[in-house]
Amino acid sequence: MSRLIIVSNRLPFSVEKSGGDFILRQSSGGLVSALKSYLEKTSGEGKKFREHIWIGSVDFSPQIWKKVKDKTIKTSNFRVEPIYIEPDVYDSYYNGFSNSTLWPLFHYFPFLAEYDKEYYESYIQVNFLFAEKILSFAKKDDIIWVHDYQLMLVPQILRKKRPDLTIGFFLHIPFPSYEIFRLLPTSWKASVLQGMLGADLIGFHTHDYVQHFIQSAKMILRVDSQFNTIQYGKRLIKTELFPIGIDYEKFQDANANEDVLKLKDLVVEKLKYSKIIFSVDRLDYSKGLMFRLQGFEEFLETFPEWREKVIFALNIVPSRDAIPAYYKRKRDIEEKISTINGKFSTFHWQPINYRYNHLSFNELSAFYKAADVALITPLRDGMNLVAKEFVASRTERTGVLILSELTGAANELNEALLVNPTDSSEVAKAINDALTMPLHEQIERMSMMQERLKQYDVVRWVNDFLDQLDNIKQMQEKTSVRLLTSRQIKKILHDFEIASRRCILLDYDGTLTPFTNIPSKAEPSAEVLAVLDKLCSDERNEIVIISGRDTETLDKWLGHLPAHMVAEHGAFIKRKNSDWDQQSTVLPEWKDQIRPILQLFTTRCAGSFVEEKRNTLTWHYRNTNPDLGFIRSRELLNSLQQLTVNTSLQIIDGNKVLEIRMTGIDKGITATKLINMFRPDFILCMGDDTTDEDMFRTLEQMAVTIKVGNTASSAKYNLMSQEEVLPFLKQFVTSIKTEKPHAYS
Repeated sequence: MSRLIIVSNRLPFSVEKSGGDFILRQSSGGLVSALKSYLEKTSGEGKKFREHIWIGSVDFSPQIWKKVKDKTIKTSNFRVEPIYIEPDVYDSYYNGFSNSTLWPLFHYFPFLAEYDKEYYESYIQVNFLFAEKILSFAKKDDIIWVHDYQLMLVPQILRKKRPDLTIGFFLHIPFPSYEIFRLLPTSWKASVLQGMLGADLIGFHTHDYVQHFIQSAKMILRVDSQFNTIQYGKRLIKTELFPIGIDYEKFQDANANEDVLKLKDLVVEKLKYSKIIFSVDRLDYSKGLMFRLQGFEEFLETFPEWREKVIFALNIVPSRDAIPAYYKRKRDIEEKISTINGKFSTFHWQPINYRYNHLSFNELSAFYKAADVALITPLRDGMNLVAKEFVASRTERTGVLILSELTGAANELNEALLVNPTDSSEVAKAINDALTMPLHEQIERMSMMQERLKQYDVVRWVNDFLDQLDNIKQMQEKTSVRLLTSRQIKKILHDFEIASRRCILLDYDGTLTPFTNIPSKAEPSAEVLAVLDKLCSDERNEIVIISGRDTETLDKWLGHLPAHMVAEHGAFIKRKNSDWDQQSTVLPEWKDQIRPILQLFTTRCAGSFVEEKRNTLTWHYRNTNPDLGFIRSRELLNSLQQLTVNTSLQIIDGNKVLEIRMTGIDKGITATKLINMFRPDFILCMGDDTTDEDMFRTLEQMAVTIKVGNTASSAKYNLMSQEEVLPFLKQFVTSIKTEKPHAYS
């Protein structure tokens, strides 16, 4: 059995001094509640892991840790590994970059984000401290699960040191749209994405967050993706949505707890003449507390019949008091509460019952049970578990949830009254609708939400994530089976060395050279030319550059080499030291029908362009917005297929290109023609695109075929990326004997 290593910014408890002793207090927050519930429920018989380890920073000294360590062992079913960080460094990392840069930006408050270089450097430093702690005892079969925005660099740091580790990462806050994320300084946003991509599985709360992440990775790192799977470097990484669940049974069972029931009765007795609206939130600008108060104020204005009949019980949990902006926000909120109470209070009634303090589980459960309405209206929230907890607590299935449509929870709890939190009129109307909702409708809505939360509780959430992590590791393993191993390369080199006649067919773009934004800029490097020249120098070798490029470009870049060249996928062939030979005569009139359509789509898709060769027309969309380019390419492909049906034209759906040419001309036909001409006893064929598949299929039984990239292919082997091609070919150069080779017989 493996171990589960949970990594979060803080350990799931804090230490407080009481008299002469130290006591532990569980930290607040959805992550702690969820994971502690999971560990409690799965640590007994039939447990999945032999040990649970929780790594996090602490705000107390090693000396205090010695005093409380035994208490953590007695009260927890996991081992604790604390990290000690210098207070100044931690402040700059946590209150600085984490909560003054990432938090506001990711919650769509870019005007509050601070771009301080010292904050970022502290963030890097602390992420390295976490990684070093993990690496100090991590084993190969451990499952490492890193949590949240404070530790986004940790996965990549671990991956560089230990490529064999199994790493999951979960983001508990929103991942913003690309237009917001790109506001980070260039190197910062790249490192954040690279850091997260060090994981094998990256989890988010909603589909939107998944798509925002993929979009940013495409735009900034130029990664390729297929559905939710990203190819980055030599690895496949999966991104997926996992809406965090709660311990449903815990909140249901709380209603049978005598202490909870007593507290609930006290609340009801104190407010017995009123309907109760309940809110609990941390002190944070993302929670929209001022807008919530404005909505309640408008409710009292618009529906005066509810005055003296309703109480708004508002509990604000202290948070990040060290940040000046938070202290000011608390003062502004309290002034607004005083204004509303002063405006509407009577001798017998005060509309807002306000408390600024932590709530115990029993107190929270009592309020969930006593309230008629829960008013949960953040401006932006990754999930919001309070909404789920309120629903789970309603054993009688009565009560109404008013929920911001901008929370992650809104995707699951759509039977709630969903509101725009900034629309005070909509919030006011929703409060009235909630208070007047018929009992049968309350039960119907609540029942549907409860069933959903019961099915996908915290245990299901964790198991779902871990199952998907296992799936991507299996997928990586299957992929690696096709990747060339050192043993296979050794065998290929041996076959090459003993062969008397060899033929090496090499695609150009995406194989010998990386793709460029402008095709004319993809000139071969001096290193590529040197390798090709050396390969050509052995008389046993027939080197063929088989490309979609036009004849003029190939002559300009490679014409000085004693190599064979194929242009436009086989429309033209040039044997070494000879002239170009056109393989078929094609009248150009068909282009006049196709060209206007390509030009139309070019105007509809910024960054795309048309490339015209003698026998082909190509529409490139590599430089476009990835999503728009793909959508437009599908539209164009559909249009072209309808236009070319029952014609001799064929459409090639290539790597960020659509190419139109006559049938009967492709790399497979051309490769066969050349092989029949050379009659080699060793054939190596390499390419990266759809057009190269014709070669792979034709030469399947006679050649070593290699696809550059990790997509499905008819090739026998894969190299993960173009960067691996030249080092691979250099091994053939090294194996070429310096002595004069034997002439062909």
